[in-house]
Amino acid sequence: MGRLTHRTGPGWTYFVTTNAYQGVAVFRVAEIAQIFVTKLYKYRQKGNYLLHEFVLMPNHLHLLLTPSSTTTLEKAMNLIKGGSSHEIHRIRKSESPIWQSGFHESRVTSATDYKKKVDYIHFNPVTAHLVGRSEGWPFSSANGKYELDPVPQGLKPVLDASRVVGPKDPTPTTNVRSVGA
Repeated sequence: MGRLTHRTGPGWTYFVTTNAYQGVAVFRVAEIAQIFVTKLYKYRQKGNYLLHEFVLMPNHLHLLLTPSSTTTLEKAMNLIKGGSSHEIHRIRKSESPIWQSGFHESRVTSATDYKKKVDYIHFNPVTAHLVGRSEGWPFSSANGKYELDPVPQGLKPVLDASRVVGPKDPTPTTNVRSVGA
């Protein structure tokens, strides 16, 4: 069976999932998880992609990212997985495989879809019974301690004008009568 091909395009935002090698919970070790997060942010800071959300689970990873105009999705994932594997092996003096080959992606096409993916990422550790609240998982964008890139313009929620609260007409003026007039 050949390699999967990925349908990608410039400026697209993706929900990406990839697994640890043979489903081993390698990222249960906090030091290894932190090495990964550091690498994830290193490539973001270099401008290889915009990072919108992420969660690193003990045995898999979910990301919402937009590759830069000079980086394909495949290249971004190669940097993330290859770079983190290399760094983990260097620091931990280990040669054990870290990542399963390949990844699964889906293009995020609407504000509703984006919101669903964000919720899925945030609640993944809760659903797995690792924490009681999504903010409690240390290796997730849900905890608020990681800098993220803004929601892409085309995926921002559209404000419903009928739900806007406030006056539609100018405030009427009233005649103020002076006392004793």
